[in-house]
Amino acid sequence: MALHLVKLCVGADSIDDLRDWQSERLKARRKAGEKRPQIFHRTFQTPKRREELLDGGSLYWVIKGVIQVRQPLIGIEEGTRDDGTPCCHLVLKNELVPVRPVPRRAFQGWRYLDAADAPPDLDGKSAGDIVEMPPKLRKDLADLGLL
Repeated sequence: MALHLVKLCVGADSIDDLRDWQSERLKARRKAGEKRPQIFHRTFQTPKRREELLDGGSLYWVIKGVIQVRQPLIGIEEGTRDDGTPCCHLVLKNELVPVRPVPRRAFQGWRYLDAADAPPDLDGKSAGDIVEMPPKLRKDLADLGLL
């Protein structure tokens, strides 16, 4: 059974914001001449349960206090920050999958998320309706258990 990670998406107000930011990062990497630009998230700690995460795991993004979207993990690599210090790169598939919104309190770093506790993906029809809602309304409805 796959294991997942959950992480705060600081600075994004919506799934569209996250998509736009990642798209811009890919364009910048292509322009810089990278042969195979990838989306990755830098993190200080390297997950110890690598094999479980790479066996179908995803990174679930918390946006504005609500888990709203997941992104499949395709690799975990050693990397460096811009200042040269070591870090971990969580390599992500260029695919954002909306999930049933679930409230999540703020925390630092990332947390493991068991598959049994992961919110289900939204189907095509309901995904569009929910994703198009204003973030505050989506959070309020999720807090009330209505989403």
